[in-house]
Amino acid sequence: MGVARREERRAPAAAFLYAVVVLGALAGGAGVHAFEDGTAVYIVTMKQAPVFHRRLTLEKLGSSTTANTVGGGGGGGAGDTPATSVLRTPRHGSTKPMNYGSFIVRLQNSLLKRTLRGEHYIKLYSYRYLINGFAVVITPLQAEKLSMRKEVANVMLDYSVRTATTHTPEFLGLPQGAWVQEGGPQFAGQGVVVGLIDTGIDPTHPSFADDLSTDSYPVPAHYSGICEVTNDFPSGSCNRKLVGARHFAASAITRGVFNASQDLASPSDSDGHGTHTASIAAGNHGIPVVVAGHQFGNASGMAPRAHIAVYKALYKSFGGFAADVVAAIDQAAEDNVDIISLSITPNRRPPGLATFFNPIDMALLSAAKAGIFVVQAAGNTGPSPKSMSSYSPWIFTVGASAHDRVYSNCIVLGNNLTIQGVGLASGTDGDGMYTLVAAPHALKNNTASPTELSLGECQDSSRLDADLIRGKILVCSYSIRFVLGLSSVKQALDTAENVSAAGVIFYLDPFVLGFQLNPTPMRIPGLIIPSADDSKVFLSYYNDSLVRDETSGQVVSFGGVAKILGGLNPNYGNSAPKVMFYSARGPDPEDNSLLNADILKPNLVAPGSSIWGAWSSLGLDSAEFAGESFAMLSGTSMAAPHVAGLAALIKQKFPSFSPAAIASALSTTTTLSDRQGKPIMAQRTYSNPDSTQSPATAFDMGNGFVNATAALDPGLIFDCSYDDFFSFLCGINGSGPVVMNYTGSNCGASTMMGSDLNLPSITIAVLNQTRTITRTVTNVAADESYKVSYSAPYGTAVSVVPTQFFIRSGQKQPVTFIVNAAMNSSTASFGNVGFYGDKGHQAIIPFSVISKAVYSS
Repeated sequence: MGVARREERRAPAAAFLYAVVVLGALAGGAGVHAFEDGTAVYIVTMKQAPVFHRRLTLEKLGSSTTANTVGGGGGGGAGDTPATSVLRTPRHGSTKPMNYGSFIVRLQNSLLKRTLRGEHYIKLYSYRYLINGFAVVITPLQAEKLSMRKEVANVMLDYSVRTATTHTPEFLGLPQGAWVQEGGPQFAGQGVVVGLIDTGIDPTHPSFADDLSTDSYPVPAHYSGICEVTNDFPSGSCNRKLVGARHFAASAITRGVFNASQDLASPSDSDGHGTHTASIAAGNHGIPVVVAGHQFGNASGMAPRAHIAVYKALYKSFGGFAADVVAAIDQAAEDNVDIISLSITPNRRPPGLATFFNPIDMALLSAAKAGIFVVQAAGNTGPSPKSMSSYSPWIFTVGASAHDRVYSNCIVLGNNLTIQGVGLASGTDGDGMYTLVAAPHALKNNTASPTELSLGECQDSSRLDADLIRGKILVCSYSIRFVLGLSSVKQALDTAENVSAAGVIFYLDPFVLGFQLNPTPMRIPGLIIPSADDSKVFLSYYNDSLVRDETSGQVVSFGGVAKILGGLNPNYGNSAPKVMFYSARGPDPEDNSLLNADILKPNLVAPGSSIWGAWSSLGLDSAEFAGESFAMLSGTSMAAPHVAGLAALIKQKFPSFSPAAIASALSTTTTLSDRQGKPIMAQRTYSNPDSTQSPATAFDMGNGFVNATAALDPGLIFDCSYDDFFSFLCGINGSGPVVMNYTGSNCGASTMMGSDLNLPSITIAVLNQTRTITRTVTNVAADESYKVSYSAPYGTAVSVVPTQFFIRSGQKQPVTFIVNAAMNSSTASFGNVGFYGDKGHQAIIPFSVISKAVYSS
């Protein structure tokens, strides 16, 4: 039986030739020379409204010509491909241009020609859907010329960005909860398109196949994206599951950092990160996870029936750049994705008046205005306070937590001491003990210990005495070189097999601190000792057991013995979830002076530690999983797509929900305790993180740990609109010109603070004497009576009106909080507010106050 597939098309010949010319110029000497001459990539925004804003204006006016003016999901334009790169193929199905989109692109081109007449420049992108602007390679003097034009709103230097499962569906309760409500995994998320801005995708992976069932599974009619076709991303790569794929690399190419053979100018994933995150969000259900020949269960995405659209803007060699990411966001929005997931964060805190005013966040503000729910990783810069890398209230920020599945194996030494390790490997045969031999003590011809680190790391079997090691456990050093990719576990395993070792043990070099070791697949018995202290104990036992020649000091016999107990079967604990040490923390920094914003970040935490996900056949990001079809990774990058997938389930059930409503449903239904009913803990240090953990606060975990099933029946929601966010930005002192530059709209008189936004949290950075806060809840369930209870943050006195209310379905109810400082303190304190309904619904929001002053300064 035939199946419907998303039509793909190659670029017309003329467009293709133009792309080749530009690529050649940018990748060659001219491009590099230009940068040596002081040119750089700048992002220029114009005052004229972009396509989406224009469309909304016409709809408000009731214009019957809206479709003809801005297109009803139509295609590209002439000249530069609107809202896309001149380096990429035109939009599918573009029989005629979007009139208004083409018009603003022509205005951009005219501006450049008139302002920089006769001068050299290279235009990389035209942004036209969410923002009206372009990316261009120019000199600082040319940038100044452009900034002086009345048509130009803002000129900003481009900047760099970086990248920040089998069991987590069960841990989140999906099979018995949320999936059941959607009709089972075979329907969970269907009709919803998740757009991922990442390192691309491996389209051949079974997690993204569309032929695993015979059910009707059409491409959503509202999605209008295309699938690029290149030599390494051939026709047929997309299907009803993977409905769109594009790549964006113009800024990277101009800088001379793009390695075409490694980074791939296509949607194909040569890193692995993008394939992994896509499968977490919406990978197919029931895909067998086989790694290093071992079976680790079956994998599923959070919304296994949702559709995936990939917008590649990150690359293995260098990360990415804002100009490319903004182009990806703009295109995803024009393609009508429902959700955007970004497992990326900026390399530095945005400069300027406030962290919110940067091209990526402001493009995402327009995405939220377009009804797109935006998820972003919090960043892996924890555990310090104010380490947050995702700032804006219209972005849903996700931190990383552990879940209850742990893979651990151990070694039992000859002195009966047991040391824990990590390694996805079997144990040594039988119950017997095996002699331990360290690589430096097993060199051929009994030569002296090597000075080359690689030999101690077991990277070269040709230098080792196979007869001495055969049938014994080879001991190797795990140094910083493994972290840097200069040495690999795979190469050490090859060495162990070449010398017929019975197993391999890696001890941790003391200089490897603050680096989390994920369980590593090993095809022979083995493990890594992840603790420097445990490694010292192991080495002490090994060295004390050696017998040396009294004269030469050479090792003459090995007395240390051990056996390896396997780590293929997971253990399930009750202490999860807990916030991982690397997960970035609040409070949310408002600007580079580290003033705190009245915004809670992160919004919540989700599983991000030791997560199984699909892996690209070309993936180079983790050498230990090279050539495998699945990989286990950790980071907030893994947490964000969990929430993107869960948001797809909410979008499926409540298609009319705004992005803020989806955020509220996720936030107010979180879990605040672990499996034992105790408070969720947060790790506080890089080294020995479990020994320094303490109860998590709202600045560690936001509203709490995501609860997928409860989020599908939130009862009450806290909604928030684009106009609210606009007023909030206007309320920042001195922000009027910046807001005008980014949005094209003038600020009226606004005194709105972050705490005034109708968010599912209350955060007050500075409480001078008193503050009045109002939250308005909307009932999305049946009629219900609610009681309001609260726990005031320490050092404050709080009153609430009303303390109980009856609310009909669809109605709104304002609730007012008067907060008074009861002491002078600069230490953050925390409480919460609970809305408890008589039909079982409850909505709990955190209440945080940082600085408190009884008398106004």
